[in-house]
Amino acid sequence: MKTIKAGIIGTGFIGPAHVEAARRLGFVDIIALCEANDDLARAKAAALNIPNACGSVDAFLADPAIEVVHNCTPNHVHFAISKKIMAAGKHVISEKPLAMTTAESQELVALAATAGVVNAIDFNYRFYPLVQEAKAMVESGRFGDLFHATGSYTQDWLYLPTDWNWRLVPEYSGDSRAIADIGSHWCDCIQFITGRKIAKVCADFATVHPQRMKPKKEVETYSGKMLQPSDYEAVPINTEDYASVLIEFNNGSRGSFTVSQCFAGRKNRLFYELAGSKCSMVWDQEQPNEMWIGYREKPNELLVKDPSLLSPRARGYAHYPGGHPEAYPDGLKNFMLRVYSYIAGASKTIDFSTFQDGHDELAICEAILASAKAKAWRTVAY
Repeated sequence: MKTIKAGIIGTGFIGPAHVEAARRLGFVDIIALCEANDDLARAKAAALNIPNACGSVDAFLADPAIEVVHNCTPNHVHFAISKKIMAAGKHVISEKPLAMTTAESQELVALAATAGVVNAIDFNYRFYPLVQEAKAMVESGRFGDLFHATGSYTQDWLYLPTDWNWRLVPEYSGDSRAIADIGSHWCDCIQFITGRKIAKVCADFATVHPQRMKPKKEVETYSGKMLQPSDYEAVPINTEDYASVLIEFNNGSRGSFTVSQCFAGRKNRLFYELAGSKCSMVWDQEQPNEMWIGYREKPNELLVKDPSLLSPRARGYAHYPGGHPEAYPDGLKNFMLRVYSYIAGASKTIDFSTFQDGHDELAICEAILASAKAKAWRTVAY
């Protein structure tokens, strides 16, 4: 397979994860990095062993050698930068959210179709072997009809009032935080597995810490836990730490989920329970190599990830034998493999999340936000 040359814009928490995942494919060469200024770009490029560094997006995109660009910037610039990437005729892999509003995301979907470039968005939990197995069980009929879906996505990285990140600032992150940041992953995962769209929502929001202590110097995601009291200033918080949402799918099935970024001890727990007419399925992202399958008329099962035990669909997502755990970095690698294989022409199937999926999740988030404000059910306007 021919080597594909790629570049990356933004290297906070998720950017280096993109670099590592792409390099693991063996046929992707990350040749350039772009950051907010030349000094930061050079420092990040040196740390990641990337040969070219640039402090200007326009200059970065002018490099004809770059075929694919990873947009790993903060939320508020996703839209403008993805537009520039496509205008430069380069394929784009964006972090979520796709944009700040559905008006922007609709424009990106249309621009991608016009530009004829490959477009992808990182909903990496789809690409875990046992999530694929759950999808295969639904498609094969082994799961039956969906009765209801429940679950949660809980974290503790914003548990303390002194925990801080740019995602706490609506101008950078958007009007919704916990729902848009992690609830979007839960919704995408459930829609992907079940093949059902979330049609209506009814939401309740809460801000656990109405005031937080902001560090007086920049702090990257999941860092900054060793600062002193004099290093902070008090600021008001206007986005949700917690949300619970009732949902109705487009086939009339029901469900609910809860998100919280103030849940002590839960580091990154995407959890779902799917109740079907033939069995139920339960999966926990913090224990990603096990899936519980429940029955009424016979003993329950605990499926441990093992390629020899998986369906043909899921087997291609498990790269190590049974007893060899695969998790977050491997899900991201599986996502990259599908995108880059399509770009390289080795695959003719778009079996990865695209800008359309990113738009759909923004539509769900906007409906949830409107519901929380109105304290009433709202229809998702895809």
